[in-house]
Amino acid sequence: MGLTKQYLRYVASAVFGVIGSQKANIVFVTLKGGEKGRYVAVGACEHVFIWDVRKAEKVLILEGKKHEVTYLCPSPDGVHIAVGYEDGGVRVFSLLNGESNISFSGHKSAVSVIKYDALGARLVTGSRDTDVIVWDIINECGLYRLKGHKDAVTQILFLENKNLLITSSKDSFVKWWDLDTQHCFKTMVGHRSEVWGMVLLNQENRLLTGSADSELRAWDIQYIEECKEVGEPQEKKVKTPLMDEEEDEEGLDEEPEERIVSCKKVGSILREARDRVVSLVTDAKANVLACHGLDATLEVFTVLTEEQVKKKMERKLKKAKKKAISQEEEEEDVPKPVVERKLSDEIQKLANIKASSKIRSMDCLMVPNGEMKVALLLQNNTVETYTLKTKEKSPTGTKTSRLTLSGHRTDVRTLAFSSDNIAVLSASGETVKVWNRSTLQVIRTMGCEYALCSLFVPGDRQIILGTKSGKIQIFDLASGSLLETTDAHDGALWSMCLSPDQRGIVTGGADKTVKFWDFELIKDQDSGMSKKLTVKHTRTLQLDEDVLCVRCSPDQRLLAVSLLDCTVKIFYTDTLKFFLSLYGHKLPVLCLDISHDSALIATGSADRNVKIWGLDFGDCHRSMFAHDDSVMFLQFVPKTHLFFTAGKDRRIKQWDADKFEHIQTLEGHHREVWCLAISPNGDHIISSSHDKSIRLWERTREPIILEEEKEMEREAEYEESLAKGGEPVVPGETKGEAEPAGKKTIETVKAAERIMEAVELYREESKKLEEHRDACEAAGKELPPPKMNPILVAFGNISPSRYVLEVMKKVRSSELELSLLVLPFPYVPDLLQLFNGYVQQGLEVELVCRCLFFLLRVNFGQITSNQMLLSVIDELRANTISKVREIRDVLGFNSAGLQFLQREMESKEDVMFFADATERFIEKRRKRRKRERAVLTIT
Repeated sequence: MGLTKQYLRYVASAVFGVIGSQKANIVFVTLKGGEKGRYVAVGACEHVFIWDVRKAEKVLILEGKKHEVTYLCPSPDGVHIAVGYEDGGVRVFSLLNGESNISFSGHKSAVSVIKYDALGARLVTGSRDTDVIVWDIINECGLYRLKGHKDAVTQILFLENKNLLITSSKDSFVKWWDLDTQHCFKTMVGHRSEVWGMVLLNQENRLLTGSADSELRAWDIQYIEECKEVGEPQEKKVKTPLMDEEEDEEGLDEEPEERIVSCKKVGSILREARDRVVSLVTDAKANVLACHGLDATLEVFTVLTEEQVKKKMERKLKKAKKKAISQEEEEEDVPKPVVERKLSDEIQKLANIKASSKIRSMDCLMVPNGEMKVALLLQNNTVETYTLKTKEKSPTGTKTSRLTLSGHRTDVRTLAFSSDNIAVLSASGETVKVWNRSTLQVIRTMGCEYALCSLFVPGDRQIILGTKSGKIQIFDLASGSLLETTDAHDGALWSMCLSPDQRGIVTGGADKTVKFWDFELIKDQDSGMSKKLTVKHTRTLQLDEDVLCVRCSPDQRLLAVSLLDCTVKIFYTDTLKFFLSLYGHKLPVLCLDISHDSALIATGSADRNVKIWGLDFGDCHRSMFAHDDSVMFLQFVPKTHLFFTAGKDRRIKQWDADKFEHIQTLEGHHREVWCLAISPNGDHIISSSHDKSIRLWERTREPIILEEEKEMEREAEYEESLAKGGEPVVPGETKGEAEPAGKKTIETVKAAERIMEAVELYREESKKLEEHRDACEAAGKELPPPKMNPILVAFGNISPSRYVLEVMKKVRSSELELSLLVLPFPYVPDLLQLFNGYVQQGLEVELVCRCLFFLLRVNFGQITSNQMLLSVIDELRANTISKVREIRDVLGFNSAGLQFLQREMESKEDVMFFADATERFIEKRRKRRKRERAVLTIT
């Protein structure tokens, strides 16, 4: 038996080049001991980066797993941040240590908005799957799912005092939810297009909504109960055919029976931008309002207080009276002046802030001195911060920082490794950067034209770029200067490769030519002494179609050229005579490469296939369906017949050209992968994507077992099918607006399997003990106990019933109810009996009660129809009520004791507990240090 071929696994090593992803928003965060407005959090592919905008440094990375970050929301206390992902998951991170202990999974698609309540105990998430889910952070579980919207949810607002929720959606509706009864009691239909943003003003008495036009609509919120107490009559509008559209928009969202709130349009504010609202944000006290559209302008408004509005109206009235007096002198019968209060008197334009590129997201913050800090995430992978002095008469935004050093502004279209595997070249539409692979730091940044291909000159002292305009640009790495620009092709220079003897390059362009160039050192006319590198044109191969890719065989014998007519033509290098033509691809070949021994040529095409050919006779060895979209790049691993492909389907794949097998898929990029480069020793791969990220992959010593890889792919497909499945249905309940919050995943299925295994083990051990008891009674003496199950021994010789409890405790809180929902009914009677024993012993009463109530609700019909279980249910009811009362009394006693201690300490210290005491202690220490410094300077 021959030796099997061993493949080594490539794993993700680092992500760099990205400052902020376009899908997620930007938020201000507060780190321990840091000042407000200094740190911002942005999504960076699957991670979250915390940037110090003052130092332009990355201070913390909240590491994700696989899916892209789509929304960020810091907690009210500033200690945690909730992160929503593309797959619908939500994780809560601690900003103190960057760890995540809480995660929720309930949505089927990307999370589009997250909001905390005022206490930070509940979390509400909205998604593209049109659902809104309320989560309990303390118990780490979902409370309920609110269904009603017909399109993606765009914004969520809490009305804290009333326990109400307002949600907006792309379906043009704004819905009001009563969280006590979990139903939608009001739907506002006053918008003609998608509602993209909402904010609450005037102490939650006014709602401002932004949609797909330039109008910000304002709605007055009145609570019906309060109105009835005051005695205000409630006018109800009924729609008639004679009403025009404006009247319809203003008031016809009122329902025939208003029960909780009345919401009436009171006016609108016109934005300068004509496109849709992207972000609509206020500061914490809702004194300043900021919004922006799809352009680079941020509009800032100030919301005047009631006192300021009254003063303004008084001034207006005085002016009107003066005008009336002057008119009375000229004319008679002038009516008394009346000044009508408008929305423009309450919300005034403050300033416009012009960013350097289109704004993707923003956040604002007010600092105590009246300054407003604004953080902008721009579409070109940049973060900018501005300050605005709101107390000035005509304030202007001042740029305070710009994060640009770590990444490209546009997509990286070409990559290259240096010969020593240390330096990495990346070039985009504006700049070319050279990175240190080990530290991921930028060594050089140089301005260039739109680059399409690149390589290091042998010796690694210069780099050469081929540009979209058909030029060759040569840069010197030591000085970072452009040495020379040569007009090479009349069209785009699509491909460039080093000649096998390393004395020149070969280029192919859109002008239907392949050109050969030799390296030359010429005297630098500027300095007069030193020599500089240049390229000299030697030969030209004229073809009938545009050249997309060129490669030379390592044995210097052949030249492979892919053309726009979907063929690959092979020529002799020395005579440029035609040798072979490779037919078979249905769309143009975008990439190709030749193996190190010049035996094989692999081609990747826009038809999503990869073909492997023999270079001797041009025969196609195998055609493989490689990607779900165009194959953008292909390269052999040096000195092997293994090769990598990159596609527009966001994946990088490794293949064996001898066995025609797919070895490994590298997933991580969230947009189309444009290019990749393999290091000369084959230990590293670097790839770039439309998501602005550059990813480094490292070869490990871990072997790949192909059967395991296929099994993992099948599991991933199974989990995807679970996620796309229907919502869990609770028997006996009709589908309404509120449903269970969880989502069936492979983890919930595995958790249910573990619980079933534990119950079966409990049954087996109980049966053994009963048989042993019967045997002892029959023998009339004590017999040696039966051998305990090894699992129970491993858990420290615990009883079978305690083992079941241990298994249930290890199920994640957010997955517990879905795991119980998967359980078949035959296991429920055993669990109910076990729960009774746990409650009597006082073991994990909160967990047991939660499981018990859920099982009773789900299996109510089957449990009540089983006479054997009725006695167990009666006993459970008595035991549970008494035990829960005991726990409630203990908690009440502890709470009262803590409150008493707080009052005692406050009366002794004469300060507020904890917060104020800490502030005063810090102030005292600061004053003491000042005195010490003063004493030292005097002495």
